[in-house]
Amino acid sequence: MEDNKIQELNTSPQLAPPSAGGESIHVFAPATVANVVCGFDVLGFAVNEPGDEVIMRMTNKPGITISKITGDDGRLPMDPAKNTVSVSVLHYLQSIGRTDVGLDIELHKKMPIGSGLGSSSASTVAGLFAIKTLLGDTADPAKLLPFAMKGEEMACGHGHADNVAPALFGGFVLIRSYEPLDVVRLPHPAGLWCAIVFPDVDVPTREARQIIRKNIQMKDAVTQWGNIAGLVSGLFMNDIDLIGRSMKDVLVEPVRSMLIPDFYKMREMALELGAVSFGISGSGPSVFAFTRDEETAKRITQKLQQHLTNLKIGSNTYVSTINDAGPKVIG
Repeated sequence: MEDNKIQELNTSPQLAPPSAGGESIHVFAPATVANVVCGFDVLGFAVNEPGDEVIMRMTNKPGITISKITGDDGRLPMDPAKNTVSVSVLHYLQSIGRTDVGLDIELHKKMPIGSGLGSSSASTVAGLFAIKTLLGDTADPAKLLPFAMKGEEMACGHGHADNVAPALFGGFVLIRSYEPLDVVRLPHPAGLWCAIVFPDVDVPTREARQIIRKNIQMKDAVTQWGNIAGLVSGLFMNDIDLIGRSMKDVLVEPVRSMLIPDFYKMREMALELGAVSFGISGSGPSVFAFTRDEETAKRITQKLQQHLTNLKIGSNTYVSTINDAGPKVIG
């Protein structure tokens, strides 16, 4: 991440003066599917549900406090120096010279932690969108991305953008480059539905990254490049068949699939039920399928959930179109 990407925020429009306290905002930010099978660390899209919520209030005393976190089973730190939401917001405030601002944050986790659905990204983006809106900052929301990536770095040890970028911008996103940071919002077919199943097993992101192969064969790289290009072409051409046959991963999925119970059986079931494609969401354990309609997506989530139940594994399911809105104020 380049320094100039952060420094650009110093040229933001006039912001609101320090508040006497009491102003508040309630923001939702969406879950995301990263990698999208063949696009490791460079592709991602947002969904309508689940997501996280942040309530942010201006206070009289400069500094940030976290007064409440719900839905995390006590797993997330209340210390503002260790929480991804507050840390990202603090970096943003420092970059615009607004350390005079006092904030109280409530974080409401409405999605599973460690699901492979961008849980930390949704929280971080909700917090950054909340403070930007509270201060009346009309600068391009893209300038929040480096701060959201700081939150990802704290959460999983790697500041990638394939979750935070679609959570922030909505839609389908390509990270063309990290140095310099270059993010492209892609079109997508309006009729594309996503079926998501989150098995109740633990696949920590840090560990999931560590098992990825460091060296790959040229023939595998060529296959992967062709699939990424095919997927992006399919998105532009509204060609769902091309999207489906391009969503194959020969680099990461063969390793990470071992961490997900009955992954290949679930893929077989999803494709037999009419899925266009099937793969791992982020680092897992969530899996997802693209479909042409809502009915097929619902049928796939029901059947896969029943299959996991038969294995004595609990699960959550979600059905959604691609969310083009990104974060939003809900109160």
